[in-house]
Amino acid sequence: MPEHSSMHLYLNWAKERIDEMDAALASLEVKADQAKAESKVKADELITDLKKRRDEFQALLKTQAEAGEAAWARAKTELDQQWSGFEARMQTYFEGAGKQIEQQHVTFKEIAAAQAKAWREAADKFREAAGKVTATRLVDLDAALKQMKSDASEAEARLQKVKQAGSESWSVLSAALAESRKAFDEANQAAWNALRGASSKS
Repeated sequence: MPEHSSMHLYLNWAKERIDEMDAALASLEVKADQAKAESKVKADELITDLKKRRDEFQALLKTQAEAGEAAWARAKTELDQQWSGFEARMQTYFEGAGKQIEQQHVTFKEIAAAQAKAWREAADKFREAAGKVTATRLVDLDAALKQMKSDASEAEARLQKVKQAGSESWSVLSAALAESRKAFDEANQAAWNALRGASSKS
């Protein structure tokens, strides 16, 4: 069970990033379809680059899907670098886009929705795995699940506040997403550590 819980941790982490990439791409593709010729070329170039980055991330993820925990720990470093490259490309685009506040907010909204979905799915996976642990350890796991859901609600509320605040720059929106992403990673880690601890005591 401990290795199994570590795999869930990594898979939840990677799936959350891919969901964000997909949300960003979907948002940008809609805007690119509406753009004028010159800006459409730039938007299409951005989308092509971001798709390439997402596809490379997914390809590396697939090669690690059957690997053990040690391989995952090594691969996560490379996945982190690919994720950072994707984020940096988005940052550069939005900083150069200047007055495209509406597009920034649409993209932010889509990515925030992807994060919220990732929180729910991670909690569901944890609940399913926790159901396989003996009843004596369920109290600890139930507390970890409640904490994860509470953290998710807090993160979603913070994102809602930022979304309602108005015309912030992409760097402000991106920072809010990064804060929520960090909270997701910490909650995901804590939940699976609780499961690992409960499994070893069973």
